[in-house]
Amino acid sequence: MIGTEQNMAAVFDELSKEYDLETNHYTIVDKAFTFVSVRDSYALLDRISPEDFVKDEQMPYWAEIWPAAVTLSEFIVDELAVGEKKIIEIGAGVGVASVVAASRGADVLSTDYSLEALRFIQLNSLKNDVSLDTAQLDWRCIHLQDRFDVLFAADVLYERVNLLPIVHAVDKLVKPEGCAYIADPRRRLAEQFLDLAFENGFSVTSYARSFSKGKQVIPVNIYRLSKSIEDNA
Repeated sequence: MIGTEQNMAAVFDELSKEYDLETNHYTIVDKAFTFVSVRDSYALLDRISPEDFVKDEQMPYWAEIWPAAVTLSEFIVDELAVGEKKIIEIGAGVGVASVVAASRGADVLSTDYSLEALRFIQLNSLKNDVSLDTAQLDWRCIHLQDRFDVLFAADVLYERVNLLPIVHAVDKLVKPEGCAYIADPRRRLAEQFLDLAFENGFSVTSYARSFSKGKQVIPVNIYRLSKSIEDNA
């Protein structure tokens, strides 16, 4: 335990020298979680070189905790039996859903395209005393050979160019009998994504949820994608 606390303190100290950190507290159903994120993600724009932006148009979306990630986490606890299942999260950001799934006994690989994000996922797993693995993953070009029981993603349907690659990523990463849960704050692009999912042989079930904070209520849909007739998760 002492070793874990020392490791966590070392990671936090290292990140605090590079970022203006914010500590966030959430109660997911009946369990308290703490997540560290970047206080102002827009401040990170200056870190992106013109060359990198032209190459990837990569924005620091990973640095925030989005309502869809919290809503997906609540759904995991409320509705899914993930214990001992092999799970991957894509576009994990700071790792909210990954950490919650790991806390429920899942074998989690938490991925993001940003190497910076992986450092925050590591810190947040330590802060919440869970074990998970991390890896860089570009959903446009999947090199992983492993396949997973369940794939999670939250608020990833924000650019049209990503829609088909995400459908293909689900196809490549999920076992034939597995499924994916994708949480989205009812963006217009979600309809196009669902059309692509249908065209690629997926069946889709939609669950209407919402994120509430004070007087703010944000509708969130969670889409279950599967090619299996059986209901596995």
